[in-house]
Amino acid sequence: MTLLRDDELSAAFDHASRAYDRLVAVNPGYHHDLRRSARRLRLPADGAGMRLLDLGCGTGASTAALLAAAPEAEIVAVDASAGMLERAAAKSWPRAVSFVHASVEEMGAAGVAGPFDAAFAAYLFRNVTDPEGVLTALRDLLAPGGRLSVHEYTLGGSAGHRALWTAVCRGIVMPAGRLTGDAELYRHLWRSVVEFDTAPAFGGRVARAGFTDVRVLPMPGWQTGITHTFVARAPGSAEGGR
Repeated sequence: MTLLRDDELSAAFDHASRAYDRLVAVNPGYHHDLRRSARRLRLPADGAGMRLLDLGCGTGASTAALLAAAPEAEIVAVDASAGMLERAAAKSWPRAVSFVHASVEEMGAAGVAGPFDAAFAAYLFRNVTDPEGVLTALRDLLAPGGRLSVHEYTLGGSAGHRALWTAVCRGIVMPAGRLTGDAELYRHLWRSVVEFDTAPAFGGRVARAGFTDVRVLPMPGWQTGITHTFVARAPGSAEGGR
C-alpha cells in the first residue's frame, strides 16, 4: 500500500468524517492530550487580542483545544477535507472562530493571510507531501516571535515504541476502520507514522525551517514515545512582550 496524498487523502477523510468523532472518542486521552499541546503554546492570559491559526482542524477537536487555551482569541481553522470541515463548522462556536476549506499549501489562495500570533497543527505533518515547504510557509505567516505547537504521532525511536503503535493499530484502529468502511484510511494512519520522522528528526526539521527555541515534549500515559508536542518560535522579537 502506498500512502494516501492530497486529493485521495482528502476524499478518504471526507468519507471517514461521519464516524470520526465516535472513533477518536474511544482513544484514552485524545482530547486531553490536544488540550495539553495547545496549553504548551503558553499563550498569555485568555488570548484576548490574539490571532491564532489552527492547521488541519479536522472535525474541530484541535480548534476546541486551542479555544480552551485562549477563549478570547480570534481563531482561523483550516482543513483540506470538506467533509471534516462540515462536521466542525456545524458545532457551536464563538463568533471569533472561522473555518476555511483549503489545503495548507493553498491557504493564501483561500484568503488566509498573516500575521498570526500563534499556530497549532495537530496530526498534520505526516499527511503533507512537502513538510519543509509547509513549515516555511507557516513560519512566514507568524508574527516575529510568534509561537508554534505541533501535536503529532512521531515515534521516539526505540523498537518498543514502533511495536506498541503497530499493536494498537492492528488490534484496535484498523479493525474499527473496517467496520466503518474506512479501512484504507486507517491503514494509511498506521503506515504514515512508521514511515515518518522520529521525534528527534522532526524537531530537527522545525529548526532547519528557521524556527527558534525548538523543544520536543512527550505525552504521558500509553502515548509516551508515540505522540509528542513540538514547540518553537518564529524568528524575531514578539511585540508587546508576547
